[in-house]
Amino acid sequence: MKLNIMELSGKKALITGASRGIGRAVAELFLEEGAQVWGIGTKEPEDLKERQEKAEGRLHWTSADIGKLGELEGLIDSLVKEAGGFDILVNNAGITKDNLSFRMSLEDFQKVLDINLTASFVIARTVGRDMIRRRAGSIVNMSSVVGIHGNGGQINYASSKAGLIGLTKSLARECAGRSVRVNAVAPGFIVSDMTNAMPAEAREKMIEQIPLKRPGQAADVAAAVLFLASEAASYITGQVIAVDGGMFI
Repeated sequence: MKLNIMELSGKKALITGASRGIGRAVAELFLEEGAQVWGIGTKEPEDLKERQEKAEGRLHWTSADIGKLGELEGLIDSLVKEAGGFDILVNNAGITKDNLSFRMSLEDFQKVLDINLTASFVIARTVGRDMIRRRAGSIVNMSSVVGIHGNGGQINYASSKAGLIGLTKSLARECAGRSVRVNAVAPGFIVSDMTNAMPAEAREKMIEQIPLKRPGQAADVAAAVLFLASEAASYITGQVIAVDGGMFI
C-alpha cells in the first residue's frame, strides 16, 4: 500500500486569516489530513466551538489584528512556544482597499502593504527562525495573479502581492540550506464575498476570460496549499503556483 505523502498527521500548522474564505478552506483541509491547526483571524468565527469539537481538540484559535505590527512578533513568538514549533506556516491574511491610483490615499496604500506584505514578513521571520533551528518546515505565502500581471484600481493590492513573490523567492534562497521550503500560491478569480457582490454582468465577463469557464473555489486554492505544505512537494521551493483556471496562459 502506498503512503499518502500529502497526509499531515502529527504536523503543526499556523494559518493566518483562517476565519473564512481561502484561509478557512485551508484550515479545514489540513484538519482533514490530520494536522493540528493554529488559526489567527481578526474575529472569532461564530461556529468556532463547533469546528473545534469536530476537530477533536486539534483546532486552536487566536483573535488578533496582524496589522498591529508593533505587537505582532511577540504574538507569533508566543504561539510558536505554545505549539512547540510549527511545521507549516500559511501566510494567508490580506485586505483590499481598491481605488484608482490618483484617488488612492497614502493611508490606504500603506495599510494594504502593512497587512498583506509586512505582516507576512514578520510572521515568516518569527516562525522561520524556529524552523531553521530545527532544519525542517514549509512556508506558503498567499500571493495573487494580480501580483504577477497587475490590475487597474488595485495598485496597493497588486504591489503587496508582487512583494510577496519577491519575499517568497528571497526567503527560499536563505532557508533552503536548512531544509526549509518557501513557496507561494497565486489565486485568480475565486468565489468569495467580494466576487459575489460584483454585478452579474461583470462576473460573467470575468468568467468568459477563464479557459476552464468557471470561477475557482476556495477548495481549489486549499488543495494547492496542501500540496506545497506536504512531503509531496519536498523538492519544490521558491515557486509560485497560479490557481487561476488558465486565465493568464
